[in-house]
Formats: sequence, C-alpha cells, structure tokens
Amino acid sequence: MSTVTPGADDARRPSEGEDQLPKVGGPLTGDPLPPDQEPTRSGIFIRELLRGSAVTTFLAIVLAMIVGGVLIAFTNEDVQTSAGYFFARPGDTIVAAWNAVVGGYEALFRGAVFNARAQDFATQIRPLTVSLGFAAPLIAAGLGVALAFRTGLFNIGARGQMLIAAMFAGLFAFNLDLPMWLHLPLTLIVGIVGGALWGGLVGLLKAKTGAHEVILTIMLNYVAYYLLLWMLRTPGLLQAAGSNQPQSRPTPATAQFPDLLGPRFPALDWGFVVVVIATIIVWWVVERSSLGLRLRAVGENPSAARAAGISVERIYVYAMLFAGGLAGLAAMNQIQGTVTTGFGATIDAGIGFDAITVALLGRSRAWGTFAAGILFGGLKAGSFAMQAQGIPVDIVLVVQSLIVLFIAAPPLLRAVFFLPKTDAEKAAKARARAAKKAVHA
Repeated sequence: MSTVTPGADDARRPSEGEDQLPKVGGPLTGDPLPPDQEPTRSGIFIRELLRGSAVTTFLAIVLAMIVGGVLIAFTNEDVQTSAGYFFARPGDTIVAAWNAVVGGYEALFRGAVFNARAQDFATQIRPLTVSLGFAAPLIAAGLGVALAFRTGLFNIGARGQMLIAAMFAGLFAFNLDLPMWLHLPLTLIVGIVGGALWGGLVGLLKAKTGAHEVILTIMLNYVAYYLLLWMLRTPGLLQAAGSNQPQSRPTPATAQFPDLLGPRFPALDWGFVVVVIATIIVWWVVERSSLGLRLRAVGENPSAARAAGISVERIYVYAMLFAGGLAGLAAMNQIQGTVTTGFGATIDAGIGFDAITVALLGRSRAWGTFAAGILFGGLKAGSFAMQAQGIPVDIVLVVQSLIVLFIAAPPLLRAVFFLPKTDAEKAAKARARAAKKAVHA
C-alpha cells in the first residue's frame, strides 16, 4: 500500500498569485528542453551574435541608410518627373530612383572616404583625412558626454564647456609670445582647464545643492554663449584689434597644431593624435582604474555606491571635471587647427549637441564613441559632395537622427530584421501573457 505524504501535491502547485509562465523549457522557467530541441553550440553562438550590440548598431546604420535612400529618391527631380507617367512606363521611375540613390551614396563615399576620380593617390585619400579632421572634435566632446553618462549624469553642456575653453585660450594664451614647443601645449592645457572648470561647476552645484544637471547645463550654455559674445564685442578683451566684428584675433602660428601628413592634407593635424591619446586615457580610467570603478558604481546605483562607502558627491564633481576637460579638448581642436583665422561665439559649430548623439551611438564606451565620431565625421565630410549633386544636405542629418532612433529602439530593429528577442524581452512578454490570462480567468 502506498502512502501519500500530506502536502506533497500542494508543494507541486504554484502558490496563489504566482506568475503562471508557459510550460516550455529554456531560460524562462529553468526546465530542460527535450534532447531533440536543445540548441547546438553554433546555434547558440549565432543567436548571441545577433543579439549583440555590434550587430544591432550595424543594422541601425543600414536601416537609416535605406530610409535616407528613400528620401533621396523622393527629392530627386528626375524621379519626380518620371513619377508623373509612372503607370505608363514604371521602369523609368525605378531606374531614376536607383540612379539617384546610388549616385547620392557614391558621392557620400567619394567625399568621405576615397575619391576614385582623382588623378593621384594623395588626392584620392584626401577625403578620408577631411573626415578624420571633422571627427576629432566630435570624438573629444562625445567622450566627455559618454563619461558623464557612465556616471549617471546627463551632460548636455558640452557646448558651454567648449565656449568657455575657447574663451580661456583666447584670454590667457593668444597674447603670449612663446616658442611653439611651449606655446602650443600651454594653449591646449589652458583650454582644457577652462572647459574642466565650467563642467566642474555643474558637478559642484549638483553635489552641494542637488540641482539637476540637465537644468544646470542648459542654463550654463546660455551663460557661456553670452559671456563669450560680450568679450568678443569688447575691445581689449577678445575682439581682434582694429575690428568692430565679434571675432577674436587669429590663433598664433606657434599655438596651431602642425599638419599630421604634410601640407597636402591641411584638414588633418596633430590634434587628431591628441584625441586618440585622450580616447586611450578615458578607456583606461573608466574600465581599468579604481576611479573608473567608482564612477561606474555611482552610475549604476548611487544609493548602493554610497552604502559601499563611495562619496557620490565627490564622484559627480570628478565626472563633470573630466567631461568639461574633454569638451575643452574639442574646442582646442577647433581653434588650434591650421585653417583657423580667429573664432566667434559659434565656434562650437553644433559639436556640443552632436556629441550627445555620438555618445549614444557609441553606447557610452570609449572606443564605441571613437568609432561613432569617425562615422559622423565621414557623414559630415561626404554631405558636401552630396550637396554638389543637388541632394539636400539635411538628408545627412536625417540619417544621423535615424541611426540614434533605431539604436534607442532595439525591439523595433529586431522586429524589422526578424532578429531573436533577448531573454529579458521574452520574460517580459511571458509575464504579460500570464497577467492577461489571470485577468480573464
């Protein structure tokens, strides 16, 4: 005679209110899959690869380029003309759209990477040097925004930090008469210090008063802009001698970065090398140093970091000092380039806000931000060649915006390309089904 232990059946029943997940194997329930349904090693590798951030980023760029191609076709005059008799000869519209898209992206590549139509190799690779030149300040400012992101701070004050850095360099370094080996690094350091102080002010105010960094950085952007504009309009401060325009004196020749590859490539100077070094330093600080561990801990959970003995307020100040200094480096790439003839109140050239996009695309990682900066520098360089073909330059801005949009919405991207869902998405969907079933029960 068999005996039944009281409560044994109850132990196998889910308790009242417990989530009723579907009875399938896998990571949701912990139940093993049948032997014939267990994924192979290659299947697991492919699934994890498709879920990875690198594939997601690449597909976001591809999808943005596809949408950009549609816009190029719609704005092309030949396509618009042939669309008028589409039902009579649809092939003409298709061919015109294809030629418009291929011609537009060929011009983008020719203006950003390699110009096969040029006569010599140096001229053919000049577009790449232009792209790298445009990318240098984007990378530097993006690193500052990314580092703040990793600390849990939304720094949108890179513009103000760049303007203050330019102001510091103009006030304290432009009027010096020094040899290049001393004048160039001194100007660079002064600009970085100016940006760091302006960024550190945000961190200090947040640490001492609890004010939100978004409000602080927005307001300080305005303060920096109008302060610099006043100095550029005031004789004896930053305004060039003998001029009534809000323009500074030219950057002294001894404070300019030398050409990296010679006079045939004036767009690329040693400032790019400084940015590469800054990328290595930021990567090491954030990923390998004890300070980086504290920065990341505060970014993940400030309360837990404080409970572990980390001074959250001090970390906020450190993070914004670093972020402001990197924005200052971006400004120095602008005013110490070999083609500068002085700067105005728009010296940031939108880089301060583009840096947010670069940091988001780079997923707030040093080398990801570096790659994103090069991509956006190439898009900017190639946009001029596209514009020469009659394509609106705003399409490039649309492509940039769409890239970030798709990066920020991975479920949408996975749905478009039929990528496997992550375990978190599967679990969330299973919980939603269980809750819906419980409501209707």
